Amino acid sequence: MKLPSLRIPRGLRGFESGLAEVFDVTLANGRVASVEPAVDASALRGTLISCPVDAHVHLDKNYTVREVGPASGDLFAAIGRMERHRALWSVEDIAARMERALLQAWRCGTRALRTHLDWPGPEAPRALAAFEQARERWRGRLELQFVSLTPLNAFADAQAGERIAQAVRRAGGVLGAFVYRNEGLVHKLGRVFDLAQEHGLALDFHVDEGLDADATGLRAIAQLTISRGDRRPRVMCGHACSLSVQPPEQAQGTLQLCAEAGIGLVALPTTNLYLQGAWDSTPVPRGITRLREAAAAGVRPMLATDNVQDAFYPYGSYDLVETFGLGVQMAHLAPAADWLGTITTHAAAALGLGWDGRIAPGCPADLVLLAAQGEYELLDAEGRARTVIRAGRVLPSEPESKEPPA
Repeated sequence: MKLPSLRIPRGLRGFESGLAEVFDVTLANGRVASVEPAVDASALRGTLISCPVDAHVHLDKNYTVREVGPASGDLFAAIGRMERHRALWSVEDIAARMERALLQAWRCGTRALRTHLDWPGPEAPRALAAFEQARERWRGRLELQFVSLTPLNAFADAQAGERIAQAVRRAGGVLGAFVYRNEGLVHKLGRVFDLAQEHGLALDFHVDEGLDADATGLRAIAQLTISRGDRRPRVMCGHACSLSVQPPEQAQGTLQLCAEAGIGLVALPTTNLYLQGAWDSTPVPRGITRLREAAAAGVRPMLATDNVQDAFYPYGSYDLVETFGLGVQMAHLAPAADWLGTITTHAAAALGLGWDGRIAPGCPADLVLLAAQGEYELLDAEGRARTVIRAGRVLPSEPESKEPPA
């Protein structure tokens, strides 16, 4: 299959392009066979990117807003509502909602997702069984990872923490925690790091998800990561909203530590825009972390979906390209094409995927052809229209069934 006259954003090029800006791409045997300067650069057809990677979602909570109601800007009210509702979930319920989400993500072009699973105590949640079913069902189509989402204070109980870490290791997951202005913060975080090192686990934190300037979990995580030296685990941090309201010098110092530690930073524009800031007036703080400053400091920032139609965010979908557009507008990420790594290459590296998402001869032909012919069409509805290519084959625009394709 030949895909003629396409733009490939510079950050997604894994080949020497010289002065060329428009390319002809040939696919064969499920891979990119060649990338050459276009024979007819004037006949531009669109923008080619690698299939996106969603680095932070919640497949266990989604599509529950009709039952629990929206929290309307109150993070801890949302947490409480979901805790009460979670007791009613069955493996079958969760599996059905996960399948709905994964089908949508697949059709929108996403190739990998990392989901956080609520894990409040030492016993593995029902959601883990549902996730394991989904991971097996989608094997070879979507790469799925999970993170145990546990309140940091739960790790004060050494036995509980050990049981969680053992279960996460057995299931091939990532160890995680919810961190926000905890007493004894460094001590409890240190225990999580100890468990990660003892069990060979990566770490992924919900951190500083609020607009309190004294929330400094991100800094503590970066310092602990650095202190572990060569034995440091791979670490990702999501949210870090408090960074946006801290003095610039303080925020800059934290980001420099994150860069030294090699921490991946994920912003979640839909949920944080909905949950952070006042609801009795138009909110002035936007609730998004300092993405531009992070990139300037050497941190590779990401944008991800987070919640979909639950108490934390009652709207949304698993269209990561649409979420990217919101992030570009919220954080003034310009030129937008220069930030496509936030949903492709940066996320692929942070999740440790086998392909870094750069397009080059020999790479997988898992691609998304956007109709956008240039920078200023990337965010409009027509520009986001896309052709999804999986293993070198065009995905039909309309599903023939609700079964994942073989």
